[in-house]
Amino acid sequence: MMFSVTMTAAEQQNLLLPAPADLIWGTIAFVIVALVIGKLAWPTFMDVLDERKTKIEDGLNAAALAKEEVAGEREALTEEVNEAHRQAAQIRNQAKANAEDAAEAAKKNAAAEAERITSNAQRQMEADTVAAKRALQSDVGSLAVELAGKIVGAQSLDPEISQSVIDRFLDELEAQNAQLAKAEAKEN
Repeated sequence: MMFSVTMTAAEQQNLLLPAPADLIWGTIAFVIVALVIGKLAWPTFMDVLDERKTKIEDGLNAAALAKEEVAGEREALTEEVNEAHRQAAQIRNQAKANAEDAAEAAKKNAAAEAERITSNAQRQMEADTVAAKRALQSDVGSLAVELAGKIVGAQSLDPEISQSVIDRFLDELEAQNAQLAKAEAKEN
């Protein structure tokens, strides 16, 4: 029987609404807990949230500043690399120009030295040729006088006569050489 009374009492009570006494005591307990939490725990909780929010904002600001610094440094580094490339190109061009100038100067110096050596050799050859002609003329003159002395039979001729004979013989010899040189020049 008891079972049937409890069922009936439960059937009379609405399942969605609690009993009025439970509702009042539950509400009072909730308000007390809410007031205690609101007075004691809520400000600490809000301070912790504000502190976290501040730290997060500071971290984001620091990250943004670091990102800007990195971007600035990257641009500066890129500019330095570009400047280094420009300077390297200038150095290569200058070195190339210096090498060309040095080669040109070496060519000019070599040409001047070759010209000087050639000129000295030409002068030396001319001097040697003149000296050889003089020596040859002197030898030929002496031989001519000696031959003339043997032919005439007189060993001592007058020195003036000897000199005139030598000069005439040499003039004739030079004339023959000049004719031979002209003939060779026409053949070539």
